Amino acid sequence: MAKNQVDLGEQKEVEVYGARVHNLKNIDVSFPRNKMVVVTGLSGSGKSSLAFDTIYAEGQRRYMETFSAYSRQFMGGMERPDVDKVSGLSPVIAIEQKTTSKNPRSTVGTITEIYDFMRLLYARVADAFSYNTGEKMERMSEDQILQNIYKKFEKSAVNILAPVVKGRKGHYRELFEQIRKQGYVKVRVDGEIKDIVAKMQVDRYKIHDIEIVVDRLMVDPKDDKRLRDSIQTAMRLGKGIIKISDKDNNVAHFSKFLMCPTTGISYDEPQPNSFSFNSPYGACETCDGLGYVFVVDKKSVMPNLKLSIINGGLAPLGEYRDIWVFQVLKAVAKKYNFSLSTPLEKLSEEHIDLILNGTPDLISVEVAYNKWNVQNYQVTFDGLIKLLEEQQEKRGEGAADDMEAFRRLETCPTCHGARLKKESLHFKVDGKNIFELAEMDISSLNQWFDGVESRLSDRQNTIAKEILKEIRARIGFLLDVGLNYLTLDRTSRTLSGGEAQRIRLATQIGSQLMNVMYILDEPSIGLHQRDNERLITALKNLRDLGNTVLVVEHDKDMILEADYVLDIGPAAGVHGGTVVAEGTPKQILKSNTLTAAYLNGKKAILVPEKRREGNGKKLSIIKATGHNLKEVSVDFPLGKFIAVTGVSGSGKSSLITETLYPILNHHFFRAKKKPLPYEKIDGLKEIDKVIEIDQAPIGRTPRSNPSTYTGVFSDIRNLFVALPEAKIRGYKPGRFSFNVKGGRCETCQGAGMKVIEMNFLPDVQVPCEECGGRRYNRETLEVRYKGKSISDVLDMSIEDACHFFEHMPVIYRKIKTLNDVGLGYIRLGQASTTLSGGEAQRVKLATELSKKDTGKTFYILDEPTTGLHFEDINVLLGVLNELVDKGNTVLVIEHNLDVVKVADWVIDLGEEGGAGGGRIIFEGTPEGLIENPISLTGKFLKKEM
Repeated sequence: MAKNQVDLGEQKEVEVYGARVHNLKNIDVSFPRNKMVVVTGLSGSGKSSLAFDTIYAEGQRRYMETFSAYSRQFMGGMERPDVDKVSGLSPVIAIEQKTTSKNPRSTVGTITEIYDFMRLLYARVADAFSYNTGEKMERMSEDQILQNIYKKFEKSAVNILAPVVKGRKGHYRELFEQIRKQGYVKVRVDGEIKDIVAKMQVDRYKIHDIEIVVDRLMVDPKDDKRLRDSIQTAMRLGKGIIKISDKDNNVAHFSKFLMCPTTGISYDEPQPNSFSFNSPYGACETCDGLGYVFVVDKKSVMPNLKLSIINGGLAPLGEYRDIWVFQVLKAVAKKYNFSLSTPLEKLSEEHIDLILNGTPDLISVEVAYNKWNVQNYQVTFDGLIKLLEEQQEKRGEGAADDMEAFRRLETCPTCHGARLKKESLHFKVDGKNIFELAEMDISSLNQWFDGVESRLSDRQNTIAKEILKEIRARIGFLLDVGLNYLTLDRTSRTLSGGEAQRIRLATQIGSQLMNVMYILDEPSIGLHQRDNERLITALKNLRDLGNTVLVVEHDKDMILEADYVLDIGPAAGVHGGTVVAEGTPKQILKSNTLTAAYLNGKKAILVPEKRREGNGKKLSIIKATGHNLKEVSVDFPLGKFIAVTGVSGSGKSSLITETLYPILNHHFFRAKKKPLPYEKIDGLKEIDKVIEIDQAPIGRTPRSNPSTYTGVFSDIRNLFVALPEAKIRGYKPGRFSFNVKGGRCETCQGAGMKVIEMNFLPDVQVPCEECGGRRYNRETLEVRYKGKSISDVLDMSIEDACHFFEHMPVIYRKIKTLNDVGLGYIRLGQASTTLSGGEAQRVKLATELSKKDTGKTFYILDEPTTGLHFEDINVLLGVLNELVDKGNTVLVIEHNLDVVKVADWVIDLGEEGGAGGGRIIFEGTPEGLIENPISLTGKFLKKEM
């Protein structure tokens, strides 16, 4: 064993022999360890198959093998990738683009662990302040309490009191009995001292303060022992808190916990979870630590005040029917003298309030089951709002969607969005509470932590030294990967794929591991050229710690800065899967591959001769103010190719995907999602529909594939149904579906594969022995068109299918668009789960392109170049230009300068990210942008053009 370890230390390379995963053609690859290695090549050429599905999968599998067989059965096995041998492998960590958790409780602070360290800092060094008076809270030892009593009350007669009830309702009969049994004879109830008598009790509906009178004595050093003993007893009974009152009823509060010297309110000892919005000890009780609450929107519940309740004035209930709710409403109307047939606008405010919020009085509801059987029920009516909330709790997810129309989000009225209890928000370090720090963007936070020591006391500095070191290091890593504009309280579901990936990268750099292989999937996505340099430096630092960094990437700078490059090709899909060039960037530049041609300038994406004039019409948003947008008003000229640019965090997504798209989507398709705040929008009549094409996967199951997603499979099935053989047999379209019974192979239920469960080993997928992986039964496969069965058609590549169906215009149009966007190499029936992000986006694009366009459509694409090689971008631009030539408007949010330079119109936001962004710096042609002195995009575009 020892010998092997030495070998691995000496082995300078990672070697992969005979990789055949997906489209890899039995390739052998080796690359140096502890270097930065970039894997590049066309989209779909096999880069991810090599990096993730072979190298990462094998590393993961070896890690899983270290568990006992017993543990493995619970974790699900890892399939062995189809490879002969991988040697020189270190432990692997993949940092993929899968967007982070959708949980509203997950924030940038919690993912990066900065917030966890800040909680520790606050629990250990923060000063507490009273939320009543703003005074600094004090905690005292018993000796200090004794000294203070001597100072304030020397030579006075005092009562030593132990508080047992503080501001609560109840009759407390049992409590008084218990106190009497302990031998005490007096209590102080609401400021008045009383003797305890048998069966003593107080008014149960009033709020009371009750203290036990532990002792009454003269404060005198001669009685020091008695005073000490009484204080100890009172402390025990009062759970750490005592009160002292003299004959004029002046009361002093003392506590060994944090306590306000004037009002006597006390806080629990702070723990790290007192500052966590995910823990009941720290979370605001009104909103459960979310920072917002759902309120029922009165306008949505009563959209049309001209209607009466009977005619459907209450939207959630609809028109009057013979159901329980209406019976109750009828009884409420009878009791409070109004009618259900009166229009809502004529009802008084009190009546509307009754309907929405209910009444505490009992209502008598009469229900006639038939002429002889009339029952009377006494019920309470809590109002329509409560009823809707109960509905949702009972029915869960299904009702949540129905409820969505009647609710709106509002900032929590108790914590005002801070997510924490008021006690937690009154612990401060250098005058700031933890929420005020979480709202700062990372660069401001960095400045605040800089030199914070000089603003803390010596004791605080001693405790905080290590914590501050950890926090500063983690903030530094976030700055290194270009995320200076994020705030710690930003929820992770609002992050883009690139941002989420870089946060995970920062967390990994923070863990300072050595001898690990990191595999990254296009970390430069969503990064402005300026931040790209920082990212490359961060990756090099990771390498210099002694790690191997394997990056799947198309970015020019990243390829040229690498230590070693693997170029996979020559084309995509079945035409790829081999290594066409490998070596240092200098060697790659001299090679004769497509990647090299774009890098050394033999091929390039050309700048158009002239920019389009557009159709002279425009769409305008006036004063958008969501997130960091500063009253942005902007015109989108129609009939042009528009690029929206700006550094990461400058407000591009806020303006386009969260303001413009929801407005258009609601206008054309009545979508529910609400846009961020804006004043108004003009020019909606100039377009007739909006289409957004994003990077989300097109299907989550292996049954989804490009032919089902684009809808061409229905046309293919209809073609098969129309064949004479199918007509004779009476087959319907369902016969040719692999998702329903009838024509599919029932052994594998149309999947083509069977999963064999091996209890202690990974599950194995084998072709179904009944149909041989063809998905259908024998009878269905006997129906053939031009000699091909439905199963053969699903196995065709898109290219072949184009020739095969060229005389069928309905089918040909849809398949040809898939071919036009550069997906000729994928199979019609290829499972969606095996498509890359860039491929999935192009399948969506092709689906939209194959629809008849109107020449007045507005297309919105968010970073369409993700996952695309230079050549793929060239193909994509051809398709997008075709759309614009037909009169449509195409808007892309993009950092890729190849796309920006061919746009007709550029809208640049900036100047910085976060609080320093949210303004429009430039609107005009790319030629104008490069002349703009303050635009960072312009500076980089100048080199490109």
